[in-house]
Amino acid sequence: MNKLIHAKSPYLRHAAHQKIDWYPWSEEAFERARAEDKPVFLSTGAVWCHWCHVMAKESFEDDETARLLNELFVCVKLDRDEYPDIDRRYQQAVAAMSSAGGWPLSVFLTPDKQPFFGGTYFPPRDMQGRPGFKQVLRVVSNFYKTEKSNALSYAARLMDALKPPAAIPASLDPALLHAAEESMLAAFDSENGGFGSAPKFPLCGAISFLLLRSARNPDSAAGRAVRMALDAMARGGFYDQLGGGFHRYSTDKAWMVPHFEKMADDNAELLKSYIHASVLFEDERLRTIVRGIIAYVEEVLSDPQGGFYASQDADVTPDDEGGYFTWTHDEFKSVLNTEEYQVLSAFFLNDRGMMHHDPEKIALSSLKEPEEIAEELGKSLDEIRNIMTLGREKLLSARMKRQAPFIDRTLYTSLNGMLIGAFFRVAAVLGNEEILQFAVLSLERILKERLTRGTLQHAENVPALLDDYVYLIDALVSGYEATANRRYLDLADDFMAVCREKFYDQSEGGFFDTENDVLGMRLKRIEDVPHPSANAAAVLLLLKLSFMKEKPSYRRMAEQTLELFGGPAAAMGIHAGAYFCALEAWFHMIHLTIEAAPDSPLAQKAVELAATRSVAVLYGEDHGRVVLCKEGVCLEPVTDPARLKDVLPPL
Repeated sequence: MNKLIHAKSPYLRHAAHQKIDWYPWSEEAFERARAEDKPVFLSTGAVWCHWCHVMAKESFEDDETARLLNELFVCVKLDRDEYPDIDRRYQQAVAAMSSAGGWPLSVFLTPDKQPFFGGTYFPPRDMQGRPGFKQVLRVVSNFYKTEKSNALSYAARLMDALKPPAAIPASLDPALLHAAEESMLAAFDSENGGFGSAPKFPLCGAISFLLLRSARNPDSAAGRAVRMALDAMARGGFYDQLGGGFHRYSTDKAWMVPHFEKMADDNAELLKSYIHASVLFEDERLRTIVRGIIAYVEEVLSDPQGGFYASQDADVTPDDEGGYFTWTHDEFKSVLNTEEYQVLSAFFLNDRGMMHHDPEKIALSSLKEPEEIAEELGKSLDEIRNIMTLGREKLLSARMKRQAPFIDRTLYTSLNGMLIGAFFRVAAVLGNEEILQFAVLSLERILKERLTRGTLQHAENVPALLDDYVYLIDALVSGYEATANRRYLDLADDFMAVCREKFYDQSEGGFFDTENDVLGMRLKRIEDVPHPSANAAAVLLLLKLSFMKEKPSYRRMAEQTLELFGGPAAAMGIHAGAYFCALEAWFHMIHLTIEAAPDSPLAQKAVELAATRSVAVLYGEDHGRVVLCKEGVCLEPVTDPARLKDVLPPL
């Protein structure tokens, strides 16, 4: 009997009417597996995942496949957003078996939860080098029955091999920063922007680090690389040209055709990247993208009562990948008049955005400037801009009449912390009171609903992980910097004390991802996967709080953690960008004491500048000044907001 109907997770509820006897992740499932001496089939995925929906339609909703699963296995369904710690460990196991990972993750376990075979998406029949799922089920079941001792032995050896070895601490040297910058620039795609080839993720940790490195000279190689990357991402189909916000990643190296799901964490980190860059480069186009992300998040991922939803699905149906977001020429013609079609098709419809499954459908991009279109069509620039404004409104209005992809309205603490922190930073730079107040409303709601009798939760009845604590602390520190509300700073310190107790490795340094062993292990990670590492974010917060709360012990924790991960981070390069942001802060963090009223022009300018740098802010008594200190040296107090930017040293 399917046991998912009462699950909190919408991903699990979507499978509640399948004919498979699904269990949620629970001891009950594994007790049954032990009692019946059956292996467990674990399917992990997410409600936003296109290939999860494809496999569900092809296999899990197929009567013969359901019969085989029920007969041969005990079946468990897991939402990777709800239990990322469990998913993370099985991802590592499957990657070790097959050099592949991702979702859907299909893992076959012993009744003791140990994996002995796995993969990702399996087609219903043999296809393009992938074995058919029904064949896989029969072979795996037979292997377990006839060679169970080998299956158990292999699974035990695999899990032992996945336990991380002890790291070797490295001394901290500013030369590491230069080496990391060179490594990231070497991986930069100078033709298309971004890092590496397809599939291409934005890697915001690396972008943030290069932004910090280019602060002294925005026209440096690092500055030029960041500008190119941010511009390329915003021009391609990776960015939603009508509704704003970014999709999860690009399937091609030129940012033209995305995987269409939209994630809270991706948009939070990109929001910080674009607002930081807009200040550094004084670029209004980048600020336009910031407003586009805000508009999308407010429209789709925001709860009116405060808080941010987790994600928006890629598709309405698995048969029409990206159908909500893509357009054909005929659809443009049906919405626009002749003149509007002539202009907007030239602007948005590029053949490089054609969908592989239906070439008539195109992911919109904006590779041309309005000036180019004006010259091509022999119209004035003002005329082109007016036509584009009206046409874009028509297209967006028409799109909103389509059936929209599903929105996961779960309020995860970690994802809310990321977006709340980003909203506070944007509010400080734009001076936007509405954005600020929604960040405050959201923070208060998360504190009310995810803090139960002093214990933080990841989601309802799901224990908090390191990410939840770290990103909630970041939201609180950002909230204090933006509002001067001392309660937020005190709460941030309280949560850091709990974080230290629950997750910090007192002997080696670094933070474990979970409070207790999960599948026999606790992990300490420094890579950005793809959002910035929680360990790196924790170091930044420790450095800030060591000044803001006068706690030298926090600085020692930050140092120990940076030393622990120095070697692995250097080897990871672009995948450890957040670590190098933290290392930059270790050497160059600025301490800013605002002795001015929080609503004064001087304080507001100080907070605006602090939002885009490695700066720790502390509010003091109102003496109409700001005191700036760096590396133990304090400068003359500043009383004129216009002088503050000139006095603030480059990072």
